[in-house]
Amino acid sequence: MKLQQLRYIWEVARHDLNVSVTAKSLYTSQPGISKQIRLLEDELGVEIFSRSGKHLTRVTPAGQKILKIAGDILRQVDSIKQLTQEHNSPNHGSLSIATTHTQARYALPPVIEGFIGKYPEVSLHMHQGTPVQISEKAADGTVDFAIATEALELFSDILMMPCYRWNRCILVPKDHPLAQLDSLTLEDVAEYSIVTYVFGFTGRSRLDDAFSEKRLQPKVVFTATDADVIKTYVRLGLGIGIVAHMAYNPETDSDLVAIEAGHLFASSVTSIGFRKGTYLRGYMYDFIAAFAPHLTRNVVDEAMALPNKEAQEEYFAGIELPLY
Repeated sequence: MKLQQLRYIWEVARHDLNVSVTAKSLYTSQPGISKQIRLLEDELGVEIFSRSGKHLTRVTPAGQKILKIAGDILRQVDSIKQLTQEHNSPNHGSLSIATTHTQARYALPPVIEGFIGKYPEVSLHMHQGTPVQISEKAADGTVDFAIATEALELFSDILMMPCYRWNRCILVPKDHPLAQLDSLTLEDVAEYSIVTYVFGFTGRSRLDDAFSEKRLQPKVVFTATDADVIKTYVRLGLGIGIVAHMAYNPETDSDLVAIEAGHLFASSVTSIGFRKGTYLRGYMYDFIAAFAPHLTRNVVDEAMALPNKEAQEEYFAGIELPLY
């Protein structure tokens, strides 16, 4: 059994059993990968992949268990490489982050600017996607960190640490009737067509929960993953916008009025996380602390040492989170 063979089966599974695409990503030949997979299966005495002719069709039950162990081994190998790089070149390396558009556009820019200024020789890579895509990228090692708000139950193999709380605002044109009210209610909001986030993005579930509790049916006429797109359609008169408060800029959005909605919706929590067993380099600890100052190196190390997700949630429950 060779480490290269474990990497081949792992990458083939990660590329949806497409050996050709896997070969291109690894800069090797398709026959070479197929041969090594067969040699590994012959040595183990089990099939890792089922086949139809020359094509791989699915991962076998035994293959699923083998792939899980192979992933753990490859992550440990990566940790060894990270450790040696930390020793030889502490300020050289790379850092990849998967997150949503809202975090990438509004919360992260000052953090990344400061990080690049401190670590100019660390290459930074940003991946945007849905919570499902983010969790998958973090779990399979495609990225180092996941930053997300919604669907944290998807991140079962990842240590997710709470960073900050945030809430929403209602965006309307200056002459809109809602802008004239002294006190806004959820019933007032429900009277108008709504433009907001796609379900599963940026705390959308909190919005839906609030309307459900009041037994109100919101008239959501348009959804998007991008707050700037939502603002565009509010300007076109398609409806009132409900966005993260951080997405409103008084200067660039001066034609719109942002009405505080913190009393209407429960606040959401944005978290940062990484897969269990990851070796964190010094600059990775620094990035986490820059994004969430309460997540010091000691706090992160203590959280990593906890036995399970329940213990981690209990540990962070006592930490007062800042409001963004």
